[in-house]
Amino acid sequence: MSTPRELFEKRKGRVRSALKKSANGKMRLSVFRSNMHVYAQIIDDAKGVTVASASTLDKEVRENIKKSSNIEAASYIGKVVAERALKAGVSEVVFDRGGYIYHGRVKALADAARAAGLKF
Repeated sequence: MSTPRELFEKRKGRVRSALKKSANGKMRLSVFRSNMHVYAQIIDDAKGVTVASASTLDKEVRENIKKSSNIEAASYIGKVVAERALKAGVSEVVFDRGGYIYHGRVKALADAARAAGLKF
């Protein structure tokens, strides 16, 4: 029987594989959430570089949120990463939810990024 971590890695691989097939050269908005924090980054897979990123550990973000592990914090991270991506010249991305269910903090981050101007 597989451990929860192995199942997570399988889901993550399936999601990443599907994204590579449908990305058509677009950059990837990758999300990672831990029990304490939320991280998001725009990645250019062709060059292997991170174009923009935001997390609840950033000094600017910590000043504007009360708690780093809730939906409000994830929404704020989505807004910040979208603003930074637009500043870097990226307006269209594919959303990489990793192995996480599109629900709660992951969904809040995606919705806030869309509202701030990213298209996916």
